[in-house]
Amino acid sequence: MLAKRIIPCLDVRDGKVTKGVQFLENIDIGDPVAMARHYYEQGADEIVFYDITASNEKRGIILEVVAKVAREIFIPFSVGGGLRSVEDMRAVLLAGAEKISIDSGAVRNPEIIAQGARAFGSQCIVLSMQVRRRPPSEAFPSGCEVVIDGGRTPTGRDALRWAQEGVRLGAGELCINSIDRDGTKLGYDLEITRLISEAVPVPVIASGGAGEPRHVLEAFADGAADAAIVASIVHYGEYPIPALKRYLKANGVEIRETEERP
Repeated sequence: MLAKRIIPCLDVRDGKVTKGVQFLENIDIGDPVAMARHYYEQGADEIVFYDITASNEKRGIILEVVAKVAREIFIPFSVGGGLRSVEDMRAVLLAGAEKISIDSGAVRNPEIIAQGARAFGSQCIVLSMQVRRRPPSEAFPSGCEVVIDGGRTPTGRDALRWAQEGVRLGAGELCINSIDRDGTKLGYDLEITRLISEAVPVPVIASGGAGEPRHVLEAFADGAADAAIVASIVHYGEYPIPALKRYLKANGVEIRETEERP
């Protein structure tokens, strides 16, 4: 059995890590380089970095910050925000990322998933999905709609159908980010996470809503998720990563041991 992964998320706006609730009312909380180094030293399995306003502002990602973070950590590093072409992806990889997270750009141009997979391998391509609850219907049989541009723009796409299409095109991993749960500390949307996980052959990451270690444990229960994004619970020091990992291990989750890192 593959070990489950704990992935701190750095949402970056204007060069600072920021945190909000349901993608709104964000406040700046720290320096992304220092925070990435701190989580690396604590035993994070990966780091994900999102330039959260790049897509909405229709600009490229802040590559100099990506490069500074990459020099400080020696674990997988996924980067997303405003990526619209293979050239954008290549620039992020050359700046030091191991994985590319695509979201709004992939919805507008699904072929970018296949292009990225052909150029760099499916293992590099993470399809990040912002999902919002909708009443189940013929249009949204999964009960969730894909939205883009930081939750600002509905797409009319059903979350499960888009997940399956993304994998068919070459995405090697999916990140399911519940806007309804984001920043609420009420726990992940396990229903849509499990529905998608059972329908695709690639790893699925739960994102949005972790408020206590129990929520992360629930995300890993019954194979709902292969990895979990954490933000608020680690950003504010409530549950350091070593304590979170000890809790998960004590509850039977296969997890990588926290180790001393230089």
